[in-house]
Amino acid sequence: MKFLPATIAEIVRQTQPQQRNIRLLIKFLATLAGLVALFSIIFHFIMEMEGQQHHPFDGVYWTFTTMTTLGFGDITFQSVLGRIFSVVVMLSGLVFLLMLLPFTFIEFFYAPWMAAQAAARMPKKAPPGLRDHVIFTTYEPITAAVIPRLEHYRRPYLVLVPDPDAALRLLELGVKVMLGYPDKPESWRLARINEAALVIATDADIPNTNAVFTARQESAHTPIAATAKELPSTEILPMAGATSILRLDEMLGNFLARCVEAGSSQTHIVGEFGPLLIAEATANSVGLVGRTVRESRLRETTGLTLIGGWLRGVYHPATPDLLISRGMMLIIAGSREQLAGFDRHHSTPPIPPTPVVIVGAGRVGRATARALTTMGFDHRFVEKLSERSSDADRTIFGDAADLQTMRQAGFLKARTVILTSREDDANIYLTVFCRRIRPDIQIIARATHARNVATLHRAGADFVMSYPTLAANALCSTLLGGDLLMVAEGVHAFRVKTPDKLHGVPLSKSRLHETTGCLVIGVQDGGTTHINPGPSHVFEPSHELILVGSIEAEERFLATYPGARIGARGTSILSTGAAVSRE
Repeated sequence: MKFLPATIAEIVRQTQPQQRNIRLLIKFLATLAGLVALFSIIFHFIMEMEGQQHHPFDGVYWTFTTMTTLGFGDITFQSVLGRIFSVVVMLSGLVFLLMLLPFTFIEFFYAPWMAAQAAARMPKKAPPGLRDHVIFTTYEPITAAVIPRLEHYRRPYLVLVPDPDAALRLLELGVKVMLGYPDKPESWRLARINEAALVIATDADIPNTNAVFTARQESAHTPIAATAKELPSTEILPMAGATSILRLDEMLGNFLARCVEAGSSQTHIVGEFGPLLIAEATANSVGLVGRTVRESRLRETTGLTLIGGWLRGVYHPATPDLLISRGMMLIIAGSREQLAGFDRHHSTPPIPPTPVVIVGAGRVGRATARALTTMGFDHRFVEKLSERSSDADRTIFGDAADLQTMRQAGFLKARTVILTSREDDANIYLTVFCRRIRPDIQIIARATHARNVATLHRAGADFVMSYPTLAANALCSTLLGGDLLMVAEGVHAFRVKTPDKLHGVPLSKSRLHETTGCLVIGVQDGGTTHINPGPSHVFEPSHELILVGSIEAEERFLATYPGARIGARGTSILSTGAAVSRE
């Protein structure tokens, strides 16, 4: 009942559709009335032929009872002509009263009423007092991946949806939507863009430009992050008013390339918090396979902190008894000098150079190739479509599921194959194929949908990165000013102010790792950063903690220390630096 006034107002507001419906309804009722009058006249004519006399209203009465198939039987024809006429009237009633009339009621009354009721329920402006919220220009897989993160960080948001039906479906799913158009200035005013913390545009490049330009006209200061697929868009979108451009294809290509087993170069830096660096290294490359974390003596020999390792999609925190296995991606933290000492101490003989096989020469495949070239790796493409190839000398055209094609690309001798198709089904199919033919090869795969990450790992992929997850982490990092860094799929490094409960508490007595699963890899005190602090380090109110752990560990930390909030001030993020530009 609380929506009744708004529903009536919505019906009154839609004057043009209602006028059209009323005209059609009048035509239908006039046709029905004319038909009843005609049947009533014919009724009396046939009754007189049979010698029966009836009241003038009896014709209308008989016509309605016959058309509605009630058939009381108190007035009947005796002749064959009369019975034929009765059948005609009954068939007409079936069409007009039992078929067209319900359809007319639903079309002209019930459906408009329900649509008006849905529109009345639909928010058409942001709630009063809403501040520091995120506004999305569209709802798609990236938006769906970012929203749970915002809810996790207790950040309000709104999704602009122009279609009432789509908005209603999202509203029923619990998504906070607002009926509005990204290219309409009024929608941005009603969404309170001037009080928003960030606008996120994740549509195609051309709609993104329109939305960004319109939003910028309404707010000169609100940050706007936009995704860009084509290279020219990275120049056009800033002209339209975007402050951050995310080239997700480049970011995904860089990540996939980082996972390739290195030769004499062991560590890949993925992010930094001032002088504190976070790096990845494949266990195969650094000669640690078969040792436990305790036996590796990394802290004693290099000063580095071993955070954990990824193996076939499962993150293993660095407990003393963790066995470092072949194919494990190690995550380590320390200073630049400590990482250089790590490379020297764990140097291995160079691996004979063999080209990396990249399946798919689309945007992600080409971005991966560029990153590999920068890292000093040769590569070969396997591609079905000849028009996609920009490097014919390095491209083998054919089906990647054909062994002869893969043999020409050097698959039987390669150490690594990277699957970059946007079709998850194809990547799962090819993962099974590659693992069956080459049990020892390193398989790196892209996932378009996060739900397929686990399936790809089960199929045999060593490393997988999902497109929406990568985008969600990059956008959250933009929102939080760089205080959140995705180290790998499902592992975050983040910075928070020291919680009140930890003031004056030494690291050894804080039990942070035992209670939350997060490791302290750094402490910032003003301009000073204490890298990998020792057990005796005491936390002070002025300190900011740099923590790392799985998403579950991060959630436990925020639950254990409710006052803690991620997002204090900016840092440099190298893992997205090549793909994110900030004005």
